[in-house]
Amino acid sequence: MTGFLLAICFGGLLSLIPLRKVLVVDYKLTYPSGTATAVLINGFHTPKGDKNAKKQVHGFLKYFGISFMWSFFQWFYTGGPVCGFVQFPTFGLKAWKQTFFFDFSLTYVGAGMICSHLVNLSTLLGAVLSWGIMWPLISKQKGVWYPADVPASSMKSLYGYKAFFCVGLIIGDGLYQFLKVTYVTSKSLHQRLNNKVVTNKVTDRDGMASPEEIQRDEIFKSDNIPSWMAYTGYAVLSIISSISIPLMFRQIKWYYVIVAYLLAPVLGFSNSYGAGLTDINMAYNYGKIALFIFAAWAGKKNGVIAGLVGGTLVKQLVLMSAELMHDLKTSYLTSTSPRSMLVAQAIGTGMGCIVSPLTFMLFYKAFDVGNPDSYWKAPYALIYRSMAILGVEGFLALPKHCLSISAGIFAFAMLLSIARDILPRRYGKYVPLPMAMAVPFLVGGSFAIDMCIGSFVVFVWEKMNKKEAAIQVPAVASGLICGDGIWVFPSSLLALAKINPPICMKFTPAS
Repeated sequence: MTGFLLAICFGGLLSLIPLRKVLVVDYKLTYPSGTATAVLINGFHTPKGDKNAKKQVHGFLKYFGISFMWSFFQWFYTGGPVCGFVQFPTFGLKAWKQTFFFDFSLTYVGAGMICSHLVNLSTLLGAVLSWGIMWPLISKQKGVWYPADVPASSMKSLYGYKAFFCVGLIIGDGLYQFLKVTYVTSKSLHQRLNNKVVTNKVTDRDGMASPEEIQRDEIFKSDNIPSWMAYTGYAVLSIISSISIPLMFRQIKWYYVIVAYLLAPVLGFSNSYGAGLTDINMAYNYGKIALFIFAAWAGKKNGVIAGLVGGTLVKQLVLMSAELMHDLKTSYLTSTSPRSMLVAQAIGTGMGCIVSPLTFMLFYKAFDVGNPDSYWKAPYALIYRSMAILGVEGFLALPKHCLSISAGIFAFAMLLSIARDILPRRYGKYVPLPMAMAVPFLVGGSFAIDMCIGSFVVFVWEKMNKKEAAIQVPAVASGLICGDGIWVFPSSLLALAKINPPICMKFTPAS
């Protein structure tokens, strides 16, 4: 796994290095996330920023401790399957069976505090539509629409509906966003090539660039990264990958890898340009398209593995190039050496290639990762596998009416996305997000309730003291997420050591 990550992660860092000046300096693309990071960093280097930073650190540490201790306390009551506070039937046992309960996960509460109200409410709407309406109705057709003797985890049972309804929402929204960003990108590029757009420069009264901008341009351009070095490195990495990846996965042919590396700079430029305009990183959508193509190309025997590996390769190459441009935008606005940023990115990428597999193996050994009925469902892993199966087997493997309903959900997702853009702003901002609605279709409604509680906390906090909330919410949310997340490490070590919680807390009907 480490070898595979090392083979696919570094190419994206080099593919667009020769175009960094065009994207960041010449086109003056916004890269909203990178700009926001730079504004935050620059803000800390002021007396007011220093004071706010101390408040944030204090809030982070306080809620980190609360979250960690709460997770530790919960552990004592999870000594068996379906036990503990994570299964607390908040709204009754009937609602609990349909996954509607608060599971006391401070990770998702913190995530809800960071995400917008619309994202959180969209996940709740998705949970209500799926677990509250669709799955109970489809379950009544057991033995009619799908075989009664097929395991629940089979694609030919209820799980098939769950997976592909979820995929329909994701692809519908993703395809629309892909077409939208492609249109915006091509239109902007066409205007720039025809000199129809006045460059977005900060000018003084004489029409010249401001001294601050001139200084940033000089720093960004002076710390040069030779183009020949980037081209040579990319070519070497592509050769290494075309040799090593087929050795790791026999289902992948060397020419699949070459095709992916040839397409990556073109797709990466389009994606990076679109991300600079809209802050939407479309790498996952490029990966999904590549997944279908490689799965169909490899055929039924090898298609599932080939699709997953090929789609991951394309996704990672395109993703890393856009993320690097966000970071280079941050370095530009903070007058940081772009070469230092690239080196730091490469070091972090290398560390991630080692740490990520170790973390995954720790989870895999200690917990039931990937089981649709467990706490660690890994929903997107299930989604991508389902998409690969669809690319290989077509629609014949699906249960009755699954395709037709999925097509309707796909169209529904497209309509929602279109409505968000064509409606007036005061109405469009309330249209649910299909991508956020999709996740509860597989994982259940409990996490959506957690996130809505986090959203409710932020709503009340802003009503009481909006200024304090703006400063403290990110720190408090990060503390909740990190405290709960850090507890996973000691709990996994306890699980590996066969040390089990002493108590199983369950809830049953009074009768």
